[in-house]
Amino acid sequence: MISFHVLECARRVRAGPELESSPESEKQLNQPNTVSQTQRRTQLLACVAVLAYASPGFADDGLQARSKDRYFDETSAVTLFSFDDVSIPFTQNLKLVMRSPQRHSANPVVKRGPENSVDDWAVQFYGSVIRDRNSSKFRMWYVAVSKSERNDRTLPRSAPWRVAYAESEDGIAWTKPNLGLVEIDGSTHNNLVMLDPAIGILNLKVLHEPNDPNPAHRYKMGAHVWFPKNDRRLGTLACFVSPDGLTWNLLTDAVPVDAELPEANSVIPPLHFEPVGGLYKWDGLYHLSGQNAIAAARPYHGRVSRTFISPDFARWSQTNAIQFVRAAQHQLLGPGKSRIGEQTHEGISVWNRGNVLVGVSGMWHGTKEWNDLTIDLGLVVSNDGIRFREPAHEHIFLKRGNDGDWDQGGLLQGQGFENVGEQTFIYYGAWDPRVWESSPPRGGVGIATLPRDRFAELIVDSSTAGSGDYQMMKTVSSFMTRSLAIDDAAPRRFYINADGLNDSATLKVELLDHKMEPLSDYSGVNAAIVANSGFQTPITWKRLTLVNDLPDRIRVRVTFDGARKSGIRFHALYIR
Repeated sequence: MISFHVLECARRVRAGPELESSPESEKQLNQPNTVSQTQRRTQLLACVAVLAYASPGFADDGLQARSKDRYFDETSAVTLFSFDDVSIPFTQNLKLVMRSPQRHSANPVVKRGPENSVDDWAVQFYGSVIRDRNSSKFRMWYVAVSKSERNDRTLPRSAPWRVAYAESEDGIAWTKPNLGLVEIDGSTHNNLVMLDPAIGILNLKVLHEPNDPNPAHRYKMGAHVWFPKNDRRLGTLACFVSPDGLTWNLLTDAVPVDAELPEANSVIPPLHFEPVGGLYKWDGLYHLSGQNAIAAARPYHGRVSRTFISPDFARWSQTNAIQFVRAAQHQLLGPGKSRIGEQTHEGISVWNRGNVLVGVSGMWHGTKEWNDLTIDLGLVVSNDGIRFREPAHEHIFLKRGNDGDWDQGGLLQGQGFENVGEQTFIYYGAWDPRVWESSPPRGGVGIATLPRDRFAELIVDSSTAGSGDYQMMKTVSSFMTRSLAIDDAAPRRFYINADGLNDSATLKVELLDHKMEPLSDYSGVNAAIVANSGFQTPITWKRLTLVNDLPDRIRVRVTFDGARKSGIRFHALYIR
């Protein structure tokens, strides 16, 4: 591992500034070397930093050491995204530009199974993808339905909805292992996980907590199940735990009736609630994110995202909080119109980044009739675990597929987000609500990709600069972060995720205290100058990447500089 990094760094220093891989960049690598001494020193320092990350002393980089990913795991850092206006509230002469991901060429990466398999009618990605930090293996849980069970009228209505499992080495090529745990039609040759007791599950989210003191609880599954009431099937929550993610036990002593949970065993109020669009832990508490029009203190139209909380995953609050409401939902359309209008579908699936939650939510485009109804996916963000907001008003993060595509009509958010190499993977599912009533086979799992952690970018707002290049150069374009707590005396490292940097387009990075007083060793003439693009470019002050003796609260100020600063794209800043 160390030799790989050393050789790679040496190649980059010889070649000059980091280039994107393309035929044009290959031509540039073969041209005479014109790299400046400043750039060469910066690259050599980056090599030293990379060599340090590859060394055995960095225990928190275990994932990197066990995989081919040369980047550290950003979930171990404080991340300040360009689109997070709580972490980066102060800007001048900058504007935010949102990005939309691309569909992976291998989509759908998980397809419905062959005839007579347990998922030949549905691969419903109301599910989760988790990357095991010990093995780097990708693990997926999804909802599977077979045609034979779905058409078997002797079975309880909920029974065919089962939890299935798949796994992958790279997150793209998936296998459905023969687990041998559940017998279907006289055979255990399938990829169904074992649930005890067996309950029909429409939606699920999985958390992995390898440090849970109870080994039997290291995997946790929140499940959307049904309970019967007044000849109707209403949604509620069931909580399962597992030592390995394959054999699951219900946390309560409920005995299901016809594969459904009796109303008396509901752990949240026995109202219709679809509870697990998302499941995450924040500030020591477990949070659900789900949907439905439960009466709220402030009324909203249709499907809204709301949360219940729990201290231990078994006992849940009997009160809920509204998480996210789209603008159109402030207009009440009245009874009998719950399908109509712009709404929030199935809560929020979240990527827990430690100090911030990045979420994907369904954008329900409701109509009077099902055959006109469609669903896209939107992007939301939260800094308190409860309230979410859109970085850009009504921004469609991922649009539904065209007619004839596997993901036509409607998209489903699953809880699967991973940085893999130089890409961010966002896993999603498909359901076409326009044909819901005729119920053809449904689903599959796809991947939407972005360049690593590049959901959006801050760029120079040239509309405020006046005319001419000279006016552009005179205009200050910068941002300042909120006050960030430094809760221990450990030294910190800082990194920039940015593009478009060179000798004529640089980022000046300064550290300030809470009251905006510059820290003399890290500001003014001692400010760090970043001139190299990259996903994790180390920020160096006085040739040092390790920052000591910080006050208990700091701010970071970043200024876009240079004659070509309009080409800079800032995406994120990391503190480790």
